[in-house]
Amino acid sequence: MQNSKPNAITRRSLLKAASGALLAAALPQAALAQQREERRFAPQPGDWRSFEVVTRVDLQKNGVPAKVWVPLPSVETAWQRSLSDEWSGNGKSMRVVTDGRYGAKYLAAEFDGTAPAVLEVRSRVQTRDRATDWEKPAAAHETPDDLRSWLQPTDLMPLDGIVHRTARQIVAGARTDLDKVQRIYDWIIISTYREPKVRGCGVGDIKAMLESGNLSGKCGDINGLFVGLCRAAGVPARDAYGIRLAPSAFGYRELGGNPASLKGAQHCRAEVYLRKHGWVAMDPADVGKVMRLETGTWIKDPDHPVVAPVRKALFGGWEGNWMAYNFAHDVALRGSTTGKIGFFMYPQAEIAGEALDPLEPDAFKYAISARAVTA
Repeated sequence: MQNSKPNAITRRSLLKAASGALLAAALPQAALAQQREERRFAPQPGDWRSFEVVTRVDLQKNGVPAKVWVPLPSVETAWQRSLSDEWSGNGKSMRVVTDGRYGAKYLAAEFDGTAPAVLEVRSRVQTRDRATDWEKPAAAHETPDDLRSWLQPTDLMPLDGIVHRTARQIVAGARTDLDKVQRIYDWIIISTYREPKVRGCGVGDIKAMLESGNLSGKCGDINGLFVGLCRAAGVPARDAYGIRLAPSAFGYRELGGNPASLKGAQHCRAEVYLRKHGWVAMDPADVGKVMRLETGTWIKDPDHPVVAPVRKALFGGWEGNWMAYNFAHDVALRGSTTGKIGFFMYPQAEIAGEALDPLEPDAFKYAISARAVTA
């Protein structure tokens, strides 16, 4: 049966273990009753959707050399296909560069400062919904060598020390890789929470999160912690860094983007590799986002009717109104003088060798939009 997950008893036992803390902060009964409407969130594999995504960068400074890097969709999978990339602008050089480790593509442009830098990038992609059929094993497509890189630490994702100890505690007694991932997914939903005040998508420093006990953040933090714990437990896992392109077809406001203005719609998701199912979609961070923001009142019960369909579907699936740029960590941008970036889903720029903050609109002006097209 589609999307029926095994080991439900294990999952429910883990959820109920934290029920006392959850119920202590539960919503008032009147507010809870108002929100007990049935909701549906059930993405299923189907037709491809085609989008054109436009990123426009306008740097206002004149007379100063500048460099700009724009991520390009570089993920070719059963759920996303890249069709084309085109660009225009007044750069003295503009070329596509590919990261040697992860295969992440981006446009690198240099400007001589004779005029304010202008760059426009148009990418066409196709995406579709995902859902795992847990009753039907999938053929393996990855070799041990292919998977080795998805078990390695990164600068922000160490796998020893407190990360290893936490993973070992969560998965103690688990018999299969699926059991391990289910326990980590449920632990993330119970133990972390969405913090709207965090800038952008967060930093993703999972060791600092665990050492401080502050398990709040956004997708880069929460899904980063999920991926790190999976790797530390011996399950290949990776972050997929991308952006929401369109509203959710299921009416969830927080799980979609406004195509006319996608600045701030960046979102990372996760995948795990299971022996019987191959690469499987995951997104515990979006479960937390629905709990914190969807109704306007912080829902602290993961079995709430607004949350439960999302929690179920995002273990093994996601909606195709989102595009991945890459799976890359610790990216050294070609020509940059300011060091590596932890992940790459925001445009980056330097003026006279000084990095601009992509989260500061007054200093770094760019716009992203999307529209549905016919492929």
